[in-house]
Amino acid sequence: MITEDDLDLFGYYEIYEPKPHEKPSLYSLWVEKKIITAGQARLIENILGLVGEAGEVAEKIKKQIRDSQKVSDEDIMKELGDVVFYATALANFYGRDLSYVLEMNVHKLDDREARNKIKGEGDNR
Repeated sequence: MITEDDLDLFGYYEIYEPKPHEKPSLYSLWVEKKIITAGQARLIENILGLVGEAGEVAEKIKKQIRDSQKVSDEDIMKELGDVVFYATALANFYGRDLSYVLEMNVHKLDDREARNKIKGEGDNR
């Protein structure tokens, strides 16, 4: 199997350098370069950022429903991008990257579906 190191060795990235959004592991590295806090402060800032941005998504949908205010799909996507940023930053903090999180989530939900447990409550259903 060809690895990223192999591609780098053969000059692939000189011809075509993938953008951070084209590969989850590259996005994780890109996010890490944007982090400005460290240690426990970083953990707290990333958690507060995640819930704050998720709240902004909810707030836009609420205004759309309650106030009949038009919110563009693009506005929602921008806020979801911020949610993904902070989720990735948290994964990085715990020594994993976005690829790991996505793979774990797919496995978890496929397993629940196979056992007919998509509905219900609890982490380990």
